Amino acid sequence: MKIVSYNVNGIRAAITKGLLDWLKQSEADIVCFQEIKATEDQIPIEAFQQIGYKYCYFFPAQKKGYSGVGIISKHEPLQVVKGTGIAHMDNEGRNIRADFNGFSVMSLYLPSGTNTDRLDHKFEYMRLFQNYISNLRNEIPNLIIGGDYNICHQAIDIHDPIRNATVSGFLPEERAWLDGFLKTGFIDTFRHFVKEPHNYSWWSYRANARTNNKGWRIDYLLATENLENKLLGAQIHPDAVHSDHCPVSLQILN
Repeated sequence: MKIVSYNVNGIRAAITKGLLDWLKQSEADIVCFQEIKATEDQIPIEAFQQIGYKYCYFFPAQKKGYSGVGIISKHEPLQVVKGTGIAHMDNEGRNIRADFNGFSVMSLYLPSGTNTDRLDHKFEYMRLFQNYISNLRNEIPNLIIGGDYNICHQAIDIHDPIRNATVSGFLPEERAWLDGFLKTGFIDTFRHFVKEPHNYSWWSYRANARTNNKGWRIDYLLATENLENKLLGAQIHPDAVHSDHCPVSLQILN
């Protein structure tokens, strides 16, 4: 089974840039979307269904044209849960989970910390999210969280760790949070298989960053450690150019 996570930076715009063709070629079974920037009635669900994703679920933000997550699947989930139950988190449409037989998949969109107010919001969200996941794992031990975490974990995950050391997304406090989150029992599935540098999932639109591969790895598929023996491989797909991000994928034994 193949699972993909993709911050599409506007799902309607990504479709006009060839997203559907890429999905067909990817042969993904389950796809997690972030930053859909659309309400459910604005998303052409039939287009996804026509290429095999019969089951489509979206959780938009209350603010139009902002944030929002989704999951599309070729397999029917046992249940789908939108949000976390924490109102100020859910207003921004940042979490959706689909439960399947033997494992669950969550699409997550962590806030960016582009200014002081949003950075404080990001840290509060991270704290609440970690508590939420700790409790959730008592109910759902086999969990895969795909998403845009808006954090580079280590220096290998960013093109210029020295100059970006004081930039949100690579702050010591953010990196420490992600490190601690992983140590609660998650595997960074890409790094589980790929140790080489210069593998990124987001590039600024400025200064030909993508052409020069001056990027950040901020998109992850994290799997609980008890799924380790089912992990078959993980990839980043920089050839997909429908967004300023690119997809990341994971193959697992079903």
